[in-house]
Amino acid sequence: ITPVVAANGPSVLLPLLKVVIAVYLSCLLHAVIVYGALVKFIGDMSPIKFMKGVAPASLMAFSSCSSGGTLPLTMSCVQKLGVSKEVSSFVLPLGATINMDGTAAYQGVCALFIAQLYGIDLSASQYVTIIVTGTLASIGTAGVPGAGFIMLTMILTSLGLPLEGSALIAGIDRILDMPRTSVNITGDATVSLLVDKSERKAA
Repeated sequence: ITPVVAANGPSVLLPLLKVVIAVYLSCLLHAVIVYGALVKFIGDMSPIKFMKGVAPASLMAFSSCSSGGTLPLTMSCVQKLGVSKEVSSFVLPLGATINMDGTAAYQGVCALFIAQLYGIDLSASQYVTIIVTGTLASIGTAGVPGAGFIMLTMILTSLGLPLEGSALIAGIDRILDMPRTSVNITGDATVSLLVDKSERKAA
Protein backbone atom coordinates (compact mmCIF):
# COMPACT_ATOMS: atom_id res chain seq x y z
CA ILE A 1 0.00 0.00 0.00
CA THR A 2 2.89 2.40 0.81
CA PRO A 3 4.07 3.10 -2.77
CA VAL A 4 0.49 3.66 -3.93
CA VAL A 5 -0.20 6.15 -1.11
CA ALA A 6 3.16 7.83 -1.73
CA ALA A 7 2.31 8.30 -5.40
CA ASN A 8 -1.33 9.34 -5.00
CA GLY A 9 -1.49 10.94 -1.53
CA PRO A 10 -3.38 9.88 1.62
CA SER A 11 -6.70 10.91 0.06
CA VAL A 12 -6.57 7.67 -1.92
CA LEU A 13 -7.42 5.73 1.25
CA LEU A 14 -10.82 7.37 1.72
CA PRO A 15 -12.43 5.59 -1.28
CA LEU A 16 -11.53 2.27 0.36
CA LEU A 17 -14.43 2.82 2.75
CA LYS A 18 -16.72 3.13 -0.26
CA VAL A 19 -15.36 -0.16 -1.62
CA VAL A 20 -16.08 -1.93 1.67
CA ILE A 21 -19.61 -0.52 1.80
CA ALA A 22 -20.25 -1.38 -1.87
CA VAL A 23 -19.10 -5.00 -1.47
CA TYR A 24 -21.09 -5.55 1.75
CA LEU A 25 -24.19 -3.93 0.25
CA SER A 26 -24.00 -5.93 -2.98
CA CYS A 27 -23.58 -9.18 -1.06
CA LEU A 28 -26.49 -8.36 1.24
CA LEU A 29 -28.82 -7.43 -1.63
CA HIS A 30 -27.85 -10.53 -3.59
CA ALA A 31 -28.52 -12.82 -0.62
CA VAL A 32 -31.84 -11.20 0.29
CA ILE A 33 -33.30 -10.54 -3.17
CA VAL A 34 -31.92 -13.33 -5.37
CA TYR A 35 -31.58 -16.17 -2.87
CA GLY A 36 -34.66 -15.09 -0.93
CA ALA A 37 -36.78 -15.14 -4.10
CA LEU A 38 -35.44 -18.54 -5.17
CA VAL A 39 -36.12 -20.06 -1.75
CA LYS A 40 -39.60 -18.52 -1.57
CA PHE A 41 -40.94 -19.16 -5.06
CA ILE A 42 -39.05 -22.27 -6.18
CA GLY A 43 -38.06 -23.89 -2.90
CA ASP A 44 -41.46 -23.25 -1.24
CA MET A 45 -39.80 -22.30 2.03
CA SER A 46 -39.92 -19.14 4.10
CA PRO A 47 -36.74 -17.12 3.41
CA ILE A 48 -36.57 -16.23 7.11
CA LYS A 49 -36.66 -19.89 8.11
CA PHE A 50 -34.03 -20.68 5.50
CA MET A 51 -31.71 -17.86 6.55
CA LYS A 52 -32.02 -18.89 10.21
CA GLY A 53 -31.25 -22.47 9.25
CA VAL A 54 -28.07 -21.65 7.34
CA ALA A 55 -27.00 -18.86 9.75
CA PRO A 56 -24.44 -21.04 11.62
CA ALA A 57 -22.71 -21.94 8.34
CA SER A 58 -22.89 -18.36 7.05
CA LEU A 59 -21.34 -17.03 10.27
CA MET A 60 -18.64 -19.69 10.15
CA ALA A 61 -17.89 -18.71 6.55
CA PHE A 62 -17.87 -15.02 7.55
CA SER A 63 -15.25 -15.62 10.22
CA SER A 64 -13.12 -18.24 8.46
CA CYS A 65 -13.34 -16.92 4.85
CA SER A 66 -13.19 -20.54 3.64
CA SER A 67 -15.97 -22.27 1.72
CA GLY A 68 -14.15 -25.57 1.97
CA GLY A 69 -13.58 -25.28 5.71
CA THR A 70 -17.25 -24.50 6.29
CA LEU A 71 -18.49 -27.39 4.15
CA PRO A 72 -19.23 -29.93 6.97
CA LEU A 73 -21.27 -27.35 8.90
CA THR A 74 -23.11 -26.29 5.72
CA MET A 75 -24.07 -29.90 5.06
CA SER A 76 -25.37 -30.25 8.60
CA CYS A 77 -27.44 -27.04 8.34
CA VAL A 78 -29.14 -27.91 5.05
CA GLN A 79 -29.91 -31.44 6.21
CA LYS A 80 -31.69 -29.96 9.24
CA LEU A 81 -33.74 -27.91 6.75
CA GLY A 82 -34.88 -31.15 5.11
CA VAL A 83 -32.37 -31.57 2.29
CA SER A 84 -31.43 -35.22 1.80
CA LYS A 85 -27.91 -36.38 2.57
CA GLU A 86 -27.51 -37.69 -0.99
CA VAL A 87 -28.27 -34.29 -2.53
CA SER A 88 -26.31 -32.22 -0.01
CA SER A 89 -23.22 -34.42 -0.24
CA PHE A 90 -23.13 -33.91 -4.02
CA VAL A 91 -24.35 -30.33 -4.49
CA LEU A 92 -22.50 -28.61 -1.65
CA PRO A 93 -18.93 -29.80 -2.45
CA LEU A 94 -19.56 -28.93 -6.09
CA GLY A 95 -20.94 -25.53 -5.09
CA ALA A 96 -17.97 -24.84 -2.82
CA THR A 97 -15.80 -25.26 -5.92
CA ILE A 98 -17.70 -23.40 -8.65
CA ASN A 99 -20.50 -21.33 -7.08
CA MET A 100 -18.88 -18.05 -6.05
CA ASP A 101 -21.47 -15.29 -6.52
CA GLY A 102 -20.03 -13.16 -3.74
CA THR A 103 -16.57 -13.37 -5.27
CA ALA A 104 -17.90 -12.28 -8.67
CA ALA A 105 -19.55 -9.22 -7.10
CA TYR A 106 -16.35 -8.39 -5.21
CA GLN A 107 -14.22 -8.57 -8.35
CA GLY A 108 -16.60 -6.30 -10.27
CA VAL A 109 -16.64 -3.67 -7.51
CA CYS A 110 -12.85 -3.74 -7.15
CA ALA A 111 -12.27 -3.45 -10.90
CA LEU A 112 -14.54 -0.38 -11.04
CA PHE A 113 -12.78 1.13 -8.02
CA ILE A 114 -9.33 0.76 -9.58
CA ALA A 115 -10.56 2.22 -12.88
CA GLN A 116 -11.99 5.25 -11.04
CA LEU A 117 -8.84 5.56 -8.93
CA TYR A 118 -6.69 6.01 -12.03
CA GLY A 119 -9.28 8.13 -13.87
CA ILE A 120 -9.88 5.53 -16.57
CA ASP A 121 -13.26 5.63 -18.30
CA LEU A 122 -14.51 2.15 -19.12
CA SER A 123 -16.37 1.42 -22.34
CA ALA A 124 -19.51 -0.70 -22.65
CA SER A 125 -17.44 -3.60 -23.96
CA GLN A 126 -15.15 -3.37 -20.94
CA TYR A 127 -18.16 -3.57 -18.62
CA VAL A 128 -19.21 -6.72 -20.45
CA THR A 129 -15.65 -8.01 -20.03
CA ILE A 130 -15.90 -7.42 -16.26
CA ILE A 131 -19.14 -9.42 -16.11
CA VAL A 132 -17.82 -12.32 -18.21
CA THR A 133 -14.34 -12.57 -16.69
CA GLY A 134 -15.71 -12.01 -13.19
CA THR A 135 -18.11 -14.91 -13.62
CA LEU A 136 -15.47 -17.19 -15.12
CA ALA A 137 -12.89 -16.20 -12.51
CA SER A 138 -15.33 -16.87 -9.68
CA ILE A 139 -15.97 -20.36 -11.06
CA GLY A 140 -12.25 -21.09 -11.05
CA THR A 141 -11.55 -19.56 -7.65
CA ALA A 142 -10.49 -21.96 -4.91
CA GLY A 143 -12.59 -22.04 -1.74
CA VAL A 144 -9.78 -20.80 0.48
CA PRO A 145 -9.10 -17.36 2.03
CA GLY A 146 -7.67 -14.77 -0.38
CA ALA A 147 -8.17 -16.77 -3.57
CA GLY A 148 -10.56 -14.20 -5.03
CA PHE A 149 -7.88 -11.51 -4.81
CA ILE A 150 -5.53 -13.57 -6.97
CA MET A 151 -8.21 -13.93 -9.64
CA LEU A 152 -8.82 -10.16 -9.50
CA THR A 153 -5.45 -9.60 -11.17
CA MET A 154 -6.67 -11.61 -14.16
CA ILE A 155 -9.63 -9.25 -14.57
CA LEU A 156 -7.42 -6.17 -14.26
CA THR A 157 -5.10 -7.57 -16.91
CA SER A 158 -7.97 -8.30 -19.31
CA LEU A 159 -9.18 -4.70 -18.89
CA GLY A 160 -5.74 -3.17 -19.22
CA LEU A 161 -5.97 -1.61 -15.76
CA PRO A 162 -2.84 -0.98 -13.64
CA LEU A 163 -2.05 -3.94 -11.41
CA GLU A 164 -0.55 -1.52 -8.88
CA GLY A 165 -4.08 -0.57 -7.85
CA SER A 166 -4.60 -4.05 -6.46
CA ALA A 167 -2.12 -3.18 -3.69
CA LEU A 168 -4.81 -1.04 -2.05
CA ILE A 169 -7.34 -3.87 -2.29
CA ALA A 170 -4.80 -6.25 -0.75
CA GLY A 171 -4.82 -4.17 2.42
CA ILE A 172 -8.55 -4.66 2.97
CA ASP A 173 -8.98 -7.99 1.20
CA ARG A 174 -9.65 -9.94 4.39
CA ILE A 175 -12.49 -7.57 5.30
CA LEU A 176 -13.96 -8.00 1.82
CA ASP A 177 -13.42 -11.76 1.89
CA MET A 178 -15.78 -12.19 4.84
CA PRO A 179 -19.12 -11.18 3.27
CA ARG A 180 -18.40 -12.75 -0.11
CA THR A 181 -17.59 -16.14 1.45
CA SER A 182 -20.78 -15.94 3.51
CA VAL A 183 -22.80 -15.25 0.37
CA ASN A 184 -21.08 -18.10 -1.45
CA ILE A 185 -22.11 -20.51 1.31
CA THR A 186 -25.68 -19.19 1.32
CA GLY A 187 -25.83 -19.71 -2.44
CA ASP A 188 -24.63 -23.30 -2.11
CA ALA A 189 -27.31 -23.99 0.50
CA THR A 190 -29.97 -22.38 -1.71
CA VAL A 191 -29.08 -24.53 -4.70
CA SER A 192 -29.03 -27.70 -2.60
CA LEU A 193 -32.56 -26.89 -1.41
CA LEU A 194 -33.79 -26.34 -4.98
CA VAL A 195 -32.12 -29.50 -6.28
CA ASP A 196 -33.58 -31.54 -3.42
CA LYS A 197 -37.07 -30.20 -4.19
CA SER A 198 -36.74 -31.03 -7.89
CA GLU A 199 -35.48 -34.51 -7.07
CA ARG A 200 -38.45 -35.14 -4.80
CA LYS A 201 -40.84 -34.02 -7.55
CA ALA A 202 -39.13 -36.28 -10.06
CA ALA A 203 -39.43 -39.21 -7.66
